[in-house]
Amino acid sequence: MSGEDRFDVIVVGAGPAGSVCAYSLAREGKAVLLVERGDIAGGKNVSGGRLYTHALRVLGDELAWEAQVERRVTHEQLMILAGERSCLLEYHDPSFNKEGDVPHSYTVLRAVLDAWLAGRAEEAGAVLACGIKVDNIIEKDGRVIGIRAGEDEVYGEVVIAADGVNSLLAQKAGLVSEIQPHNVAVGVKEIIELPAKVIEERFGLREGEGAALLILGCTQGAKGGGFLYTNKESISLGCVVSPEEVARQGKPVHRLLQELKLHPAVLPLIQGGKTVEYSAHLVSEAGYRGVPAKLYRHGFLVIGDAAGLVMNLGYTIRGMDLAILSGVAAARAVLGEDKPELIGPAYMRELENLQVLPAMRAARGYVDFLDNPRLYRQYPDLAVGIFRKLFTVEGGVQRGIKAQLMETIKESGISLWDVIKDGLRGLRL
Repeated sequence: MSGEDRFDVIVVGAGPAGSVCAYSLAREGKAVLLVERGDIAGGKNVSGGRLYTHALRVLGDELAWEAQVERRVTHEQLMILAGERSCLLEYHDPSFNKEGDVPHSYTVLRAVLDAWLAGRAEEAGAVLACGIKVDNIIEKDGRVIGIRAGEDEVYGEVVIAADGVNSLLAQKAGLVSEIQPHNVAVGVKEIIELPAKVIEERFGLREGEGAALLILGCTQGAKGGGFLYTNKESISLGCVVSPEEVARQGKPVHRLLQELKLHPAVLPLIQGGKTVEYSAHLVSEAGYRGVPAKLYRHGFLVIGDAAGLVMNLGYTIRGMDLAILSGVAAARAVLGEDKPELIGPAYMRELENLQVLPAMRAARGYVDFLDNPRLYRQYPDLAVGIFRKLFTVEGGVQRGIKAQLMETIKESGISLWDVIKDGLRGLRL
């Protein structure tokens, strides 16, 4: 790159948001530079596990069918752990995977998916530059006009920041401050290789089918949980935990993951597998409150994780689909406005039209609800304890379900009033 390089749009970050944005712009004839810090697209992206396909379908079903994904999710599972005991809930809906329709969601490996998306952007005409660390934006007369990487400068009509959580460029542009510990979680993940047939036998899957498993009660009372996704020939297993609470506990996050791997309910699922990748990353936990008050400046837009567009709903985490939609929104804004000063407001309108910001606002109550420490300390014991009483038979007269439930609540250390209050708060979400 050199100071003579000029583009219509410079996109920084070749994750789903950045690559989809670059693809959408390049296929309409825009001169696009897609800059990636990693040596290859996807080389720095270790998050992910699940992609809801509605986002890709905005660009056409063809892209959703061709995407480099792992398995279509057919089994939704929730595992609750308490000591060595556990219970497993499963939901299966054939309508999510109708013959001839794009599946509702896929498991993915980000290194594979991101490389494919960046490749599609290149095929559409974007210039992909990997191994480039962007240090700053270039400004003139209050407008962002380019980027600086080391001694190199590149200029563009619009710069789009898709550089992930704790975005350096959004900070340089004065749109966000450095992210605070209470607004993020730390995620650690292992990819464990297993033969496809073994995965299918252990999870009760047919060829091409996949399971998405969320785990509660694996963080020793800290805010957070675990996840497991079945890939073609591997399993993604990890924990996401509040860094502040883990620090108070004095137990490293990676230790929690190792203990999860050895749990009697988890070990049989991964036994005999080989760990081929270990990674850690930050995850935004602030929901709508974590979205900056302003996502643009003259000549500058913020998209994806950099814009805080992540939702933790407890039973699922939405990040990749919102990132992709924000990339589409940014591209539509650039393509739809001739005057540069109108691109920012147009981007915000597109985020509304694509239901990104409405979805974030609708889920803002989840942040406070998920801050409840009882969800990670007492409720896992309560849920597993109820099942233990229901399935324990020792002779004599079996007590009624109501009596067993009240006894289990008392043993869990939660007051009945707290259970009622928490239940009502959940119903109001």
